[in-house]
Amino acid sequence: MDSNKSAAVPDWDNEKSSMIQNPPPPYYDNPGVAPPGQACPQQGYGYPPQQGAVYNQQVYTPGQQYPLQPGQQYPSQPGAIVMQPTVYVTQGPLTDPVNDYMGYSIFTMLCCCLPLGIAALIYSISAREANHAGNRISAERNSRTAKTLNNVGLGIGLASLVLSIIYIVVVVIMASGH
Repeated sequence: MDSNKSAAVPDWDNEKSSMIQNPPPPYYDNPGVAPPGQACPQQGYGYPPQQGAVYNQQVYTPGQQYPLQPGQQYPSQPGAIVMQPTVYVTQGPLTDPVNDYMGYSIFTMLCCCLPLGIAALIYSISAREANHAGNRISAERNSRTAKTLNNVGLGIGLASLVLSIIYIVVVVIMASGH
């Protein structure tokens, strides 16, 4: 291939030169102090106007409102953005745990009244978990509910036992003919 007949490379420099923009003003951590190499901070580059300072070729004193053009905003005041660290508070197990009535719930479930015993067991487990998590209010509420369910279940179990004994005695007496 002949190097004289190769495709001409377009002049990219001319095209790009129209797109070049001025760089933004430099960022400084402390806007109240003059940047290195300058005697005083430049106005209009994020620095607040000083007393009697010139801003947009006009002199302003503290407390005076800046005249705004339509669609223009007040100049922003630089300030530090402070973020609070995230603090996670975790509670340990209670030092004086609430009674969870776990044994009472198992006894009620196996010997007295199965449905109320299961419900009491669930509340007993919830009370134990709340004790371990350090949530006293939830532990006390679940403990109270477990105790109530256990007492009702025990009452129903004892009542059904007494009624069963009475029924058997009555049936035996009627069968013997007395």
